[in-house]
Amino acid sequence: MLLRKLTTSDYHILHAIENIVDGIAAMRGEHTEVLLHSLDIRHPSIIKIVNGHITGREVGAPITNLALVKLNEGKDISDAYITKCPDGKTLHSITTIIRNHLQHPIGMLCVNTNLDAPFQSMIQSFLPNITSHCDHSFTAETFARNNDEMMHSAIESIRLQIMGDNSIPPSKKSREIVTRLNEMNIFDLKDSAQIAAQGLNISIHTIYRYLRELRHHEALH
Repeated sequence: MLLRKLTTSDYHILHAIENIVDGIAAMRGEHTEVLLHSLDIRHPSIIKIVNGHITGREVGAPITNLALVKLNEGKDISDAYITKCPDGKTLHSITTIIRNHLQHPIGMLCVNTNLDAPFQSMIQSFLPNITSHCDHSFTAETFARNNDEMMHSAIESIRLQIMGDNSIPPSKKSREIVTRLNEMNIFDLKDSAQIAAQGLNISIHTIYRYLRELRHHEALH
């Protein structure tokens, strides 16, 4: 049996993962149950659950026999599997073992999707809730392969926004671009000032001057 008495440090790790439970559930929607099991031998049970209506469980419910089987299989990430609820629902599931710094298993993150949910409802649950907004625009995300590519992309994106904003005088556009990049903490990254200077066709000394002025202003406020 891999269950053991968990330490305070172990519980800190598990509690830090609770936001991940919420995040997965928010992305997958109401037809996916996401839960976090504690593997404390004193009371192996659910310590966090979202969409528990799918299996009828709540915090404090005991670990299942199948979860123990998955734990003893020795795989940190199980193969996806199909199981049945007592009420007959068919679930598509996966289980991930959570370990502490000693590599002892301390918890399990389980994701169960109800395959019997109406298809249209399931697809709708995956989509952002945009029906209540008039603006159906979206924010493009660049999946950069390295920091340089990410910085070039961020600089170009901000540059295009500012250059297209006629309310900002041409003489202040470079300063505004640097201000926006600073708000994104871009200048905390190595070589960012040099890359920004090249992208904006201004000197690196000008970048540093703008940053000094911004930080002086922040210090006063």
